[in-house]
Amino acid sequence: MHGQTMSGWLLVALCAGTGAYGLLRLRGGRGEHREGAAGEALMGFGMAVMAVPAAVLAPPAWGWMLYAAVFGAAALRGLWLARTGAAHAHHLVGSLAMVYMAWVMAPGGAGSGHAGHAAGYAAGGIPLLTGALLLYYAVYVVCSGARLIPVAAGPGGGALAPGARQELAPACQVSMGMGMIAMLLTL
Repeated sequence: MHGQTMSGWLLVALCAGTGAYGLLRLRGGRGEHREGAAGEALMGFGMAVMAVPAAVLAPPAWGWMLYAAVFGAAALRGLWLARTGAAHAHHLVGSLAMVYMAWVMAPGGAGSGHAGHAAGYAAGGIPLLTGALLLYYAVYVVCSGARLIPVAAGPGGGALAPGARQELAPACQVSMGMGMIAMLLTL
């Protein structure tokens, strides 16, 4: 999660913008729409904080515990809500992925290069788990991106009218999925 400084800041901006849009949706939403917007806002801002380049601001030694606690709580909530729909299951996977990345960042964890090697793991975490998360997010991004393609309006076809309000949530979901891929690739 500590790649090149410029790409790190671009990822921070993308994730923070997505989190801000989640907050805007949270204000106007109700029920499940509101819960989804809250989850996306949390993921967006959490990813933005985690993506800050270490060359600019090194995370404190205890920072990984804060990430793990916040996203662990979000995972528990996602587990409770996952019984009602697939969108909550996706938030559960995202929260667990954030806990995993926090664990990899931990001093003495798999990402430190000391205790992680002693435990038999590579410096970037558990390769099979990282690969599974990369595959999940790649499929998620492709499927979510396909939903962004406009479809014909009716029997005669036609595109959406200019100025017609389109929801940005699917585009934000694609960008957050791509952000997760970028963060996982740097493990």
